[in-house]
Amino acid sequence: MPNAVRPDRDVMEYDVVIVGGGPAGLSCAIRLKQLAAEAGRELSVCVLEKGSEIGAHSLSGAVFEPRALNELFPDWRERGAPLQTEAKSDRFLFLTEKRAFRLPTPPQMHNKGNYIISLGNLVRWLAEQAEALGVEVFAGFAAADVLYNQAGAVIGVATGDMGLERDGSQGPAFQPGVELHARQTVFAEGCHGSLTKTLIKRYDLRKDSDPQTYGLGIKELWEVPAEKSRPGEILHTIGWPMDRQTYGGSWLYHLEGNMVSIGFVVGLDYRNPYLSPFEEMQRLKTHPEIRKVLEGGRRVAYGARALVEGGFQSLPKLSFPGGILIGDTAGFLNVPKIKGNHTAMKSGMVAAASLFDMLTRGSGTEAGGIECLAYPENLQKSWIWPELRAVRNIRPGFHRGLWFGLVNAAWETVTRGFSPWTLRNHADHTQLDRAAQRRPIPYPKPDGVLTFDRLSSVQLSNTNHAEGQPVHLRLRDPQLPVRDNLPAYDEPAQRYCPAGVYEIIKDSDGHPRFQINSQNCVHCKTCDIKDPAQNIDWVVPQGGDGPNYPNM
Repeated sequence: MPNAVRPDRDVMEYDVVIVGGGPAGLSCAIRLKQLAAEAGRELSVCVLEKGSEIGAHSLSGAVFEPRALNELFPDWRERGAPLQTEAKSDRFLFLTEKRAFRLPTPPQMHNKGNYIISLGNLVRWLAEQAEALGVEVFAGFAAADVLYNQAGAVIGVATGDMGLERDGSQGPAFQPGVELHARQTVFAEGCHGSLTKTLIKRYDLRKDSDPQTYGLGIKELWEVPAEKSRPGEILHTIGWPMDRQTYGGSWLYHLEGNMVSIGFVVGLDYRNPYLSPFEEMQRLKTHPEIRKVLEGGRRVAYGARALVEGGFQSLPKLSFPGGILIGDTAGFLNVPKIKGNHTAMKSGMVAAASLFDMLTRGSGTEAGGIECLAYPENLQKSWIWPELRAVRNIRPGFHRGLWFGLVNAAWETVTRGFSPWTLRNHADHTQLDRAAQRRPIPYPKPDGVLTFDRLSSVQLSNTNHAEGQPVHLRLRDPQLPVRDNLPAYDEPAQRYCPAGVYEIIKDSDGHPRFQINSQNCVHCKTCDIKDPAQNIDWVVPQGGDGPNYPNM
């Protein structure tokens, strides 16, 4: 049986193992322990996080809707949750290259009662609450394999081996991974999880859903002069620097302490193979409306992350024998709201209630390997379902261009999503035009003050990967990038990666070669999503490796 128990690995047994220490996974763990305490039951729960610490890989805009947090901890203020900057004003602008036109703020983007936060700081606080309840939280342990029993049901996960050489052989510091066996395994890996991808294929979880579609979000944190700081002010833009056929937009949020969060999202269904999301973000900062906020400030952090944009019609089947999907790994982001942390948390809480009921029914010994069918049923009874269904047609409408998308969004908003149709999603990797059909985009050189290159940006992400380990970006066909992608698309990996991981370089004989600088990887997953041949598999590197975001 593939991925079966390995005799050289230690085994740890739990009732529930949760893969991923983000808002969904931690909310699930907390709610499980709360329910156990209320019922006077013992329930062993652990959370695995691949980052070096909880929050190290967490990145979001982020304007946070506290609806789920209010349910999880009604006394979160007294507990010291890091929600300090209350949203005060919203602006929504349409940009041309030199001008800005104010548009009515869409109802979904009204942020009264919400907070501008650091997601990393929020999940660190959630981890403290979880540990206080008895949850075992293991940071720096990357789940590398799903474990199955002879019947084909999930029985847990195994962490990656440490101390492997570049070729995969055991080095002098080799340490085998650990197997974590569970009666139920919860996958909360975030957007495009590497294990979730294998589960979707194994159990055909997308049989009755559309393909997932994604965006790439690129974020910078700036410290601006005190006279330019307006804590609580929120700005969103559409239009320039995107063309009218490409989905994209920006945010600029004023936090406390003279800090500003600025970011740009590009839909990964873009068609021009010469487009570089990173360079588009740099161009955005040169717009007069953005420049006037940032000038005189300094950039203090950088990061990038793919985000799920498919919404309601791209939700896969959420349960399978021995496990479930929650949070962004399932796809609960509300794109028109530009928010997913509240839905991620709620999905984890619904999952916890469903699992607790199943695991404590009768003796509970029969629960191992059983499918928790109550979880998707209970989700449909929660507020997540109508929230996502009502906006299901808004993001797909922009695939037909900006103007159609705006008109369609207005219609869907007025009708509250009661249109008798559902617009379909598509796989992003199928959308690229051939290079011969497009012209290269002349991006300006960075000035090192307002705009920057990718390598200096990666340095601000504190990314580190141990030398000598196997490359975690695996090519199914090593010859394909030069043989197929280069002549057809001018190898778009050179441009879609926001970290300079992929390069086409010339050997001494003048022949092109595809080079992977895996040490630069910020774990955004874009390559695994956008490669037109689906030739790149992103797998977890050695535990704890990757970016270390301080306050993102």
